[in-house]
Amino acid sequence: MSDEFVFGWHAVEAVLKREPERLQRVWIQTGRQDRRVKTVTVALDELGVSWQLVHRRELDERVAGVHQGVVAQVGKSQEWSEADLLALLDGADKPPFLLVLDGVTDPHNLGACLRTADAVGVQAVIVPKDKSASLTPTARKVACGAAETVPLVRVTNLARTLRELQERGVWLIGTAGEADSSLYQADFRGPVALVMGAEGKGMRRLTREHCDLLINIPMLGHVDSLNVSVATGVCLYEALRQRQG
Repeated sequence: MSDEFVFGWHAVEAVLKREPERLQRVWIQTGRQDRRVKTVTVALDELGVSWQLVHRRELDERVAGVHQGVVAQVGKSQEWSEADLLALLDGADKPPFLLVLDGVTDPHNLGACLRTADAVGVQAVIVPKDKSASLTPTARKVACGAAETVPLVRVTNLARTLRELQERGVWLIGTAGEADSSLYQADFRGPVALVMGAEGKGMRRLTREHCDLLINIPMLGHVDSLNVSVATGVCLYEALRQRQG
């Protein structure tokens, strides 16, 4: 049995809908008798997946985080490789729209970025294998199901992957506080990858050097930076505005 857990109703329902074969066992907090619980338990019965009503204390012991009264034990999901990413791009019927997270180590931020990426139609999120948050139960919970819909691609050499994206005509737009161009001056309408740096430190030097354009987010108040997941949301929705227009 796997020791990987998914918790929170959105995350568990996303696995149930998209990857039901991963479900091994589900625990639900006793006392809940609403329609959501009924729908999920009926679906679990149809799949032949074992589920059990338990005291909240048992759920608290299984996971660290706000589980909302449901925890699922699941088989490990298959992460995408660089080859999978390139195959996706080669077979795409619309211009690539990608997100690159260079060194984002907080699972809350990874989950939030995945959730926004799903909302705006990003086709894949790319992260380096080293010094990057993994899809922990917390990341999946924060993603509210997006971890099961948006491919997370872990690459051994991020700089090489960025070069391969450029060879396929993908424009790399990176964020940097000292950049001369504003977010609102950038053109996101074609094949594009938004490159976001780590919490606090920003992009690594080599990643920055591979960007075709560096942009900043206008800051008019006293703070000089935004949380990486907030900054990602601001940039992705500007990109969506342009791409829909």
